[in-house]
Amino acid sequence: MFSRLSQLTRHLSRPALNHFPPSPKPLLPSTLPQPCVSNMTSSAAHNYTKTIHTAACLIIGDEVLGGKTIDTNSAFFAKYCFSLGIQLKRVEVIADDESEIIEAVRRMSSNYDFVVTSGGIGPTHDDITYESIAKAFGLQLKLHQGAFDRMKKLSKPHPMQPQFDWDTPSPGLIAKLRMVELPHDDKLPEEQQAVFVAEDMWVPIAIVNGNVHILPGVPRLFERLLEHLKPSLLPRLTNPEGKGIYRYLFSTPLPESAVAPYLTDLATRTSTQGIKVGSYPRWGKKRNTVTLVGTDQSFMDALVSEVEQNVQGKRVAQEDELDPPSDAE
Repeated sequence: MFSRLSQLTRHLSRPALNHFPPSPKPLLPSTLPQPCVSNMTSSAAHNYTKTIHTAACLIIGDEVLGGKTIDTNSAFFAKYCFSLGIQLKRVEVIADDESEIIEAVRRMSSNYDFVVTSGGIGPTHDDITYESIAKAFGLQLKLHQGAFDRMKKLSKPHPMQPQFDWDTPSPGLIAKLRMVELPHDDKLPEEQQAVFVAEDMWVPIAIVNGNVHILPGVPRLFERLLEHLKPSLLPRLTNPEGKGIYRYLFSTPLPESAVAPYLTDLATRTSTQGIKVGSYPRWGKKRNTVTLVGTDQSFMDALVSEVEQNVQGKRVAQEDELDPPSDAE
């Protein structure tokens, strides 16, 4: 069957499976530095197992930048990281553009421990995430047999494609195969390059360079795959129990200018303990909000009375807790 598919693919717009056709042009745009292939495998192996402190999220899609689709995946990922104690350091939204994807994913992979991409892995011509990320790290695309088998088993035929047959080469089948042709490194174990986290889902999480996790842009799939990935991440966290980050809220009647000197001093004194101090005005309300964010709960507990006294406020469970009912109208 696969030999017939490969023959058919050569006559369609998509390159043949498992290899790129010969071309005088380099795989990477000339404006970008070439990856050091000799160091890539060792880097990927290290990235796959190292402790996760920081994260980045790359949202890929013309539809987001054009206002057609509202991105909710980055907000979900921010809460996801917060709950696990991972510092989300960067979120970017870029177009379905090969050079943009290559530059962003290589930079993020180098700078952060855990990178997630969202979007651009569907069956159509503008879904170029897999091949762009493969090019970013000097890899080729390869049909992932396990993903293809799961796709055949778990996906249902579309009612508008009544004649579709998994065993008959067709443009429709070639389009589906785009979703299971994954970046592949011959020097790494298969299980380190694609993981299946739920028994009832055929969509894999492709992992490139050990820390770039390629996910679909559909929110329900993005969210579910990340939730099921969580157990494999826990052993690699600073806090393996996954207790996450704590956020303490303080409601104060004082204006920001009045609490600024104290908060500046507090931020300086607590920075070595990993505490971030924040101040947020609530326009049109009588009370503003001060926050403490960190992972050392006992240290934060010890600061509560000091903060309450210096901002003339009180720790609250939610921002509007102490606002009179008339202020909330």
